[in-house]
Amino acid sequence: MMIRRIESFGAVSFPEGNDNSEAFAAAFDFFRKNGGGILKVGKGIWKTGPLTLCSNITLELEEGALLSFIPEPELYRPVKTRWEGVVCYAMHPCVFAAGETDVTICGKGTIDGDGQVWWKLLEKKRKQGKPLEPIEKELASLNPGYETQPGGGGGRNTQFLRPALVQFYECKNVRILDVTLKNSPFWTLHPVFTDTLLIKNVSVINPHDAPNTDGMDIDSCVNVEIDACRISVGDDGIAIKSGSGEDGIRINKASKNIKISDCTVADGHGGVVIGSETAAGIENVCVDSCRFEGTQRGIRLKTRRGRGGAVRQLEFKNLTMVNNLCPLTINMFYCCGTNRNEPEFFSQEALPVKSDTPSIKDIVISGIKASGCKASAGFIAGLPESPVENILIEDCSFEVDMTSSEDPSVSDMYAGIPECNEKSFRLLNVKNISFNNSKVIGPSEEFIRR
Repeated sequence: MMIRRIESFGAVSFPEGNDNSEAFAAAFDFFRKNGGGILKVGKGIWKTGPLTLCSNITLELEEGALLSFIPEPELYRPVKTRWEGVVCYAMHPCVFAAGETDVTICGKGTIDGDGQVWWKLLEKKRKQGKPLEPIEKELASLNPGYETQPGGGGGRNTQFLRPALVQFYECKNVRILDVTLKNSPFWTLHPVFTDTLLIKNVSVINPHDAPNTDGMDIDSCVNVEIDACRISVGDDGIAIKSGSGEDGIRINKASKNIKISDCTVADGHGGVVIGSETAAGIENVCVDSCRFEGTQRGIRLKTRRGRGGAVRQLEFKNLTMVNNLCPLTINMFYCCGTNRNEPEFFSQEALPVKSDTPSIKDIVISGIKASGCKASAGFIAGLPESPVENILIEDCSFEVDMTSSEDPSVSDMYAGIPECNEKSFRLLNVKNISFNNSKVIGPSEEFIRR
């Protein structure tokens, strides 16, 4: 196999080298023309603009290598991708592969998105309300009708569609091994429409207050294995998605056959998360032997009317959760990215079942040990017209910190549901749920059905 070092293409590490974009482009063009190979990046800081990988490539970041991305939005030219559940044009991910096969990123080096600049820009963009900068106006022209497209709170209305740190789009046979990913402008590792994916021994690090910096977003992908990863981020840890609303239903590519094992997630909004983009369905997911420490939620399923999709055949087993707000939430009244007063989303009346009505069923939860639950022991809220169905909770313990001042209302981000002052395990619109050898410790009333 052909092996080359990045210096052979003219790259120079910082401080002498301030932009190695041309060197990396030349390297990938060389490997593309010669059938692939290994590109080694050695110790040092390598500043660059966005990279586009090719098939049969291994990008090896040796120990001490830091791939540092220049935080200038105009460098990240529009590419077709999926952004918060909708296929559209967005800024070029920092590391990107589209339609490629046999791609590997490995080594003990680091990929750094210099997200601090992007996060500060987002604060400003949230006040402007519409596209103003040239790149935003260009994206707006490429995305007609963006004003009515669904979002999750990332800022679609301004078309400041920040880049993911690493993204694979319509790829096959992808491996990400041993590297550290940090300071992502937006979602960190985001494979879309990808078949056969291994993520092993990867660390993802973003500040706890960095906006929309999910650790991993497995988006309409199949045959995925995530093993022995460590994640500490400012949003969901490991999320599984399949598109949002009409666009996701139209494309109709489910996420399925996914195994997550021996991972640790700290901080962030959720440990392992399903949704909220569920339009094409999510099925056959197994989460085994993971630890969620200080995440707001542990197991988190979220969707709402209009998101669509059948979520089913999920198994969560042998999980340890410490100091969460709520260890288990299944929330079909998820409110982020929409007006909380919209009755079609948050009505407590049974509405007609439509193509964009989501469903959740067939879930096994076993061997969970949760302690220090600050807001409540659990929260499951289905829709009146589409209850959460067929749930088995077996050999589990949910221990509530009754001294915590956290209100039960922060168990998850919901709207339309009457408030509850008890830290109990709350059930609303749930059909056929069994608790076998499971207990709630702390509240005077273990379960509340209202």
